[in-house]
Amino acid sequence: GLNLVPLVVVTNLLGTAFGFWYYRFQFSLEPVVMWPFVPDSPVATLFIACAFGAWYLGRTNEYLNALAFFGCLKLGAWTPYVLLVFADDFSYLHPAMYNFLFWSHLAMVVEAFVIHRFSGFPIRAVLVAVVWYGFNDLVDYFVPIVGTPHHTLIPAEPVVDQAVQHVSPAHELAAAGAVVLTLAATFLALSTRIKKLEATR
Repeated sequence: GLNLVPLVVVTNLLGTAFGFWYYRFQFSLEPVVMWPFVPDSPVATLFIACAFGAWYLGRTNEYLNALAFFGCLKLGAWTPYVLLVFADDFSYLHPAMYNFLFWSHLAMVVEAFVIHRFSGFPIRAVLVAVVWYGFNDLVDYFVPIVGTPHHTLIPAEPVVDQAVQHVSPAHELAAAGAVVLTLAATFLALSTRIKKLEATR
């Protein structure tokens, strides 16, 4: 699979461009200062495109590897999760778009599990990823800092007068999925680190 890295990089860059286009409406709702925390999936595909590209060029970067692993595992699984949990609310989507979103995000999870082939997940890199995605969870669901929570829009939380209505239990269900996946990524990255260290003894 690593022989296909150039194609994978290009595919992820195209996915990143599509993702930023997909978030165009949410950008119009959010304070500009919070824009870096809005396009979660496009940022994850950008991270993994850069991580694969750096490895291919012989310049692998452990920080990129960790950010890509966390991002693609977390957002790649979170999107199918909300598509299933809120399936009735997503009925407005054309079946082709629904399936595209579902399966393309699951492909991100598959990509995440390739990274262990060339990453040792050093503690400092995992820490950077935990801080980035932990802070994302904080501003997305719990302490928005500026405006309201900034997580990806879901139709179960309607937009009224340019303001997202973060209603229960939709907000809590979306938050639970994100936090559990951040914890899962942390556990898997550190477990991989331990196993690789044990293999070298």
